[in-house]
Amino acid sequence: MNPDPAKIHRRKQLSQRLVFALFTLMSAAIVLVLVVILGFIVVRGLPAINWGFLTKMPENGMTEGGIFPAIVGTFCLVLGSMIFAFPIGIMSGIYVNEYTNDGPVKRFMKTMTNNLAGIPSIVFGLFGMALFVNGLHFGDSILAGSLTLGLLVLPVVIRTTEESLKAIDNSFRIGSYALGATKLQTIRRVVLPMALPNIITGLILSIGRISGETAPILFTVAAYFLPKLPHSIFDQVMALPYHLYVISTSGTNIASSRKMAYGTALVLVLIVLALNLLANALRRYFGKKVKMN
Repeated sequence: MNPDPAKIHRRKQLSQRLVFALFTLMSAAIVLVLVVILGFIVVRGLPAINWGFLTKMPENGMTEGGIFPAIVGTFCLVLGSMIFAFPIGIMSGIYVNEYTNDGPVKRFMKTMTNNLAGIPSIVFGLFGMALFVNGLHFGDSILAGSLTLGLLVLPVVIRTTEESLKAIDNSFRIGSYALGATKLQTIRRVVLPMALPNIITGLILSIGRISGETAPILFTVAAYFLPKLPHSIFDQVMALPYHLYVISTSGTNIASSRKMAYGTALVLVLIVLALNLLANALRRYFGKKVKMN
């Protein structure tokens, strides 16, 4: 006896609706968790935010005053690590995808990049301390911390660049070669501009990770209490993640420390959000340029 086509159709529709409802519920749960976390930080941290908190030096063992040196230090580390990681990561991704043929060498490079991305951040901190702080005698400095953070996010930038270039249809390359362009000209003027919006996505993820890392800067740059601004790349700095850790675990003057901790957490979240919005704006800008061309 042949099954009823109408019943089969209804079963498929029911299954589709159930799966769609499940995915919708899971997505809503993720958004709800994010809203709860952000709401908790905003409610607890907003009373601590004022002009003095953002512009003053820390006082009385970081239980009073502001977090201005930590904000400046965080921006210094983010900028320094970006200057190091982004050019090297993008050029490495271009080399792996455009210049390396499929084979053992390419597979080995991909495997090592994936393994590097899975190494815990504290291991990068120990490596940075051994190489940059002690080996190269940079000391606890912005330079040592920036290089360590740059190494930390380098695999993310490489893989994002590689996947972005891989997504560009090969017909664009063939068309460019047919018009007489060299490989370098094709990469520079055709492939890279088209892949740039997706590459910026990897940069956004990297910036977010750099801003919130504590373990690498703990061994290479972060100062416990330093109420002054840096004057060179060889100076120590305070940083928001480490500052948040210290005032949350110091155990001194609990009420004021907790208030400053939530305020610091809110400032850190807002900085990461602002950097992400800026990177997204750049992505949309370059995406529109690609469509116009």
